[in-house]
Amino acid sequence: MTTRRQAFALSLAAGLSPSVVRAQAAQGWRPERAIRMVVPFAPGGSNDIVARIIAEAASQTLGQSIVIENRAGAGSVVGSEHVARSAPDGYTVLINSSHATVPAIVARMPYNPVSDFVGVAMAGFSPHVLVVTPKLPAKTAQELVALLKANPSQYNLATAGLGSGVHLAVELLRSITQIPVEVVHYRGGGPSVAALMAGEAQVGTPTMASAIGQIRGGGLRVLAVLAEQRSQALPGVPSAPEADLPGLIHEEFFPILAPAGTPAPIVASLGAAFRSAIQQNASKLNEMAGVAPRAGFETSEQVMSFVREGVERYTAILRAAGVQPE
Repeated sequence: MTTRRQAFALSLAAGLSPSVVRAQAAQGWRPERAIRMVVPFAPGGSNDIVARIIAEAASQTLGQSIVIENRAGAGSVVGSEHVARSAPDGYTVLINSSHATVPAIVARMPYNPVSDFVGVAMAGFSPHVLVVTPKLPAKTAQELVALLKANPSQYNLATAGLGSGVHLAVELLRSITQIPVEVVHYRGGGPSVAALMAGEAQVGTPTMASAIGQIRGGGLRVLAVLAEQRSQALPGVPSAPEADLPGLIHEEFFPILAPAGTPAPIVASLGAAFRSAIQQNASKLNEMAGVAPRAGFETSEQVMSFVREGVERYTAILRAAGVQPE
């Protein structure tokens, strides 16, 4: 049995509060081998970036390495299905900001995004951004809308895959502005941003995490942050209402999930480790990915409740916009 003194010593070594470590010790589960954290997109996108920021700190708490495994395909469906079908033993977890958007766009889901998973933690929230390749003459969102309407179907709009959060933001943009553009689905946020930088696609609504480095480096021109207020990560960029796009509000959230049936003590230990890692890296998440953690997701039920509400909210938004699942 772990004594209070031992718990305190462990807390100092792991950089955690004594109460967190005592809770983990009481739960009694410690992994005996590496844990796989599945990112259902190609490397370089927002989920990949966030996962790599928090994995190291969480692994130090758990005492085993956390290996990032990219399983891209079908707008995150391939990787998510893999996790849903994995053994519920704590050794496979998922991070997927598109988890709640996919059911609104994909007609035949091979898993249930709510009942086939259990919540572990919430890594944070981040708005999408409206960007263009620097070769495009548009300097504001309204100039972009005018350019696209004057040149119907001559420009491509990149998404991170069918059913991704980027796809949902694209459909919102098309619904609100009625712009005639061709939508091209890439295999993740990284490839879609790369296509924008290369000029293969001209317009995008990527996640801030996958695009912030290229925006700051001049590889992409950002026209708006798709939020009610400006972002601290990009303070000089107008919000959607300031850019005369008041209805174009869309943020992604990053739930960390495990297969349904994972025992509660395992979920509790994983949750404690990931929440500590998120808190330790809050400033890094905001600086590198424009992701801000929020309170209120301390339990598995709180995470899954938000996922459930997200599925309902995004489905309602797209149906109101006339978008049907494919």
